[in-house]
Amino acid sequence: MVENISIGTPYDDVFRTLLNDCTSLIIPVVNEVFGEHYTGDENIKFLQNEHFMNIQGMNTKEKITDSCFLIEGKTVKKYHIECQSTTDKSMMIRMFEYDSQIALDDSEILNEKLILSFPNSAVIYLRHTRHTPSAMIIEIRTPGGNICYKIPVMKIQIYTIDAIFDKKLLFLIPFHIFCYENRLKEYDNDREKLQKLQSEYQKIRERLEQMCIDGKISEYVKCTIVDMSKKVIENIAARYANVKKEVSSIMGGKVLEYEAKTILKKGIREGKINTYVELIKDGLLSISEAAKRLEMSEDELKKYL
Repeated sequence: MVENISIGTPYDDVFRTLLNDCTSLIIPVVNEVFGEHYTGDENIKFLQNEHFMNIQGMNTKEKITDSCFLIEGKTVKKYHIECQSTTDKSMMIRMFEYDSQIALDDSEILNEKLILSFPNSAVIYLRHTRHTPSAMIIEIRTPGGNICYKIPVMKIQIYTIDAIFDKKLLFLIPFHIFCYENRLKEYDNDREKLQKLQSEYQKIRERLEQMCIDGKISEYVKCTIVDMSKKVIENIAARYANVKKEVSSIMGGKVLEYEAKTILKKGIREGKINTYVELIKDGLLSISEAAKRLEMSEDELKKYL
């Protein structure tokens, strides 16, 4: 029997949506947290997030990580990043459990030697206190000597919106509302202050629009960031009707996540059709076979010829 010990939150869902749907946005985050210098041209390969622990005399436990991936550039490096909404004293233990299981899942035995490769790990805290460390240090004491490794901590609340755009940390935009969490009640009761918060988000929206116009991000990426921002705002401001309505409306717009995905899927579909059209023109594939593979009628396919 498998016991699932992962507890999901709306913020975990937003994190995973951004990672899966706008994968390139994680590169600047990796650069910021680990001091890397990736250009964005590297290939990202996702690894499994489900890890199973077999404990003698107990049920098999399933641990689900927020992210585990390879970045293939000049070298290949493995990364594990967790998104945590609050500081948690048990986080260090959980990170070690995750890292150990990731290492075991990819372990190898050479010449009677078990080789474990731990990932480059980090925690992204959506909230932090003055006691939250800038890094977690894990020391493993073994008969053969001590091993020590560091887990960097990213504190989202310290990043201004200018810093986010300057460092291309667009991945953080949906969580930017956490910077104002302690003042949401104040904004909710003060129209003038609420307008300042609205203005901040209006500028965020405009800067995203301009990046899209300049070709720095796609329409799909822009729409996903906007929609994920709206989801976080609606959740964190659930008890503050004015903030929820006025701020989320700016980040709502006309294109929601499912519509953005429709745009992407349409582009993928058209690209696939164009590929088969070229094969038909080159005499490498018949119209009937191409139509069958594309799951469309021959008459519909002929419109592209």
